Amino acid sequence: MTRIFAIGATVVVVILLGGLYVMTSGSDGDDPFGQCRTAKIAGGADQIGGPFTLVDEDGQTVTDVQVIDQPSLIYFGYTFCPDVCPLDAGRNAEAVALLEERGTIVKPVFISIDPARDTPEVMKEFTDYLHPRMLGLTGSEEQVKAASKAYRTFYQKQEPEEGEEDYYLVDHSTFSYLVLPGHGFVEFFRRSIEAEEMADQIQCFVDAG
Repeated sequence: MTRIFAIGATVVVVILLGGLYVMTSGSDGDDPFGQCRTAKIAGGADQIGGPFTLVDEDGQTVTDVQVIDQPSLIYFGYTFCPDVCPLDAGRNAEAVALLEERGTIVKPVFISIDPARDTPEVMKEFTDYLHPRMLGLTGSEEQVKAASKAYRTFYQKQEPEEGEEDYYLVDHSTFSYLVLPGHGFVEFFRRSIEAEEMADQIQCFVDAG
């Protein structure tokens, strides 16, 4: 696992797409999750999420229905990310572990935005290191793009230096997405949130659902 953290000290640029999210405090009386939300999303929560087909860490083709068979916390990143992705995925794993101690099972999911390097075998090594129940997903370029588009995420490969073609970085957005069976996407979390606060908010959604 050393290679996961050792691809240089360059900080991955976090790009948040302006205008994608309109975040305002408050709850909606008609929203069953209103008491749990810390923000509202322009156009409503149904603007985020949707069908996808990817390849799991065992090399099996899976759909969103198969993946989201229980409350799921989804993150888009890549295993060669030098800092942001391991920290965010580790935070998500910690939140899931806290919830499990309370008797609430949430599936942590890590979707690669770098399918050229993130083979199922690489994904399995990465996710097993972080949490025994974390599911790693990769796929073709087209499959990954479709999943990213469904969740309104952003990613863009940086041009590598000559002779360093295998060590490129990928700029990407860093939200984590809570998705519930029967409801779909219900909330996103920014990377500034701590594991315990995330666990508390997820618990609220699970209880309300």
